[in-house]
Amino acid sequence: MIKKKVSIFIVDDHPSMIEGYKSILSYNDLGCEIEVTSAYDCESAYKRMEGSENIYEFDMIFLDLSLPPYEEKEFFSGEDLAIYAKKKYPFSKIVILTSHAEAFILYKIQNNISPHGLLVKSDFTADELLKAFEIILGNGVYTSKTVNESIQELLSKDMFLDDYNRQIISLLSSGIQSKNLANHINLSMSAIDKRKAQIKDFFCIQKGTDEDIIREAKKHGFV
Repeated sequence: MIKKKVSIFIVDDHPSMIEGYKSILSYNDLGCEIEVTSAYDCESAYKRMEGSENIYEFDMIFLDLSLPPYEEKEFFSGEDLAIYAKKKYPFSKIVILTSHAEAFILYKIQNNISPHGLLVKSDFTADELLKAFEIILGNGVYTSKTVNESIQELLSKDMFLDDYNRQIISLLSSGIQSKNLANHINLSMSAIDKRKAQIKDFFCIQKGTDEDIIREAKKHGFV
């Protein structure tokens, strides 16, 4: 049964976006009254959730992926907030709204968070946001066109989709040096070197450096 009053926590560093979502969702065909609580960065979002004692407070939580960080508590993005929100509000439906269209980032979100909704902002119109809202509220899962296409393309690259290879690329792109990779991933240095060779073969890099791997990964949408 669809609730007539839907409480949504929306976190986005652009207040105008929050107002836009609120306005669009008020036109839902389910007759639901929309009650919105807002936050604009990781710090205010964390403190709002941390101070709550009601695990049923929010029916849905909308999170932008790119947000000003709260370094003191190691919240650097909407992904970190989503992980916390899933523990704090186990019955809330998590929706990620992002400007990122890179295949690797979308796959990582889908794999790590398994949100009820994952939408690329450039994809959806007001009608699509309403459609996603109604599907998710009805216990469905919604992903927008770019998410579906990007993840499908990535999944077609079976050899490359090994978790360890993706982690190596992610760590390198975040600035971790090769000599320190073994401190962040459960592999020996010899295993890491073999996997880096596989990655270079995949990207057709001849005797390249870590910077070449990062450049090619970005070019192909993996980071």
